Amino acid sequence: MAADPEYGRRRFFKESVLSLAKTAQEFVKHRNAPPEKAQPASRSDWLRPPGAVSESLFLDRCTRCGDCVKACPFGSIALDRRDGTPVIFPDRIPCHLCDDFPCIASCGTEALLPVAGREQVKMGSAVVSHRDCTAEQGCNACVSQCPVNALAMNFEAFRVVVEADRCVGCGICEQVCKTVNDTIAIKVTPARLLQSGNSDARF
Repeated sequence: MAADPEYGRRRFFKESVLSLAKTAQEFVKHRNAPPEKAQPASRSDWLRPPGAVSESLFLDRCTRCGDCVKACPFGSIALDRRDGTPVIFPDRIPCHLCDDFPCIASCGTEALLPVAGREQVKMGSAVVSHRDCTAEQGCNACVSQCPVNALAMNFEAFRVVVEADRCVGCGICEQVCKTVNDTIAIKVTPARLLQSGNSDARF
């Protein structure tokens, strides 16, 4: 039996209209959809947790297990979204230098090694931007909050000074500065950048 040409034309027209309608619906859906949020650039100002070995050795030993993240009572340690290794962003949550360092105790691969005390930690070193610091206006909040007394107020120059030998890079000063000033004037340069000679990387 021969196919009905009129039926074939009607079917073709119907399918064309449905296809056009579907295309129009997709266009409207994508046009009205909210724009995708751009992913923020990866930060490079992160610190390793207390007791971290040299960066190259750390990357060899760390298994990305996340045990140190779970052990931190302050939530200071997070997993870097790039490679899953543990990092600290001091402007968010600094290291509080726990007495017993549960993060170190939780590490079973010696990526984090025991320290004799908080003074032996070396996550980085604080650097002051005197251009942004409001010490001359009477602010010295970071000085009073430093857990290792690495910050002092120079009242002759009205400047906050950092004793690099004492600073352990916990970042408490940075977080305090963020809460009291519009611009963060003291930031921690990570230890790995100090080792590479890039000591002013944060300013």
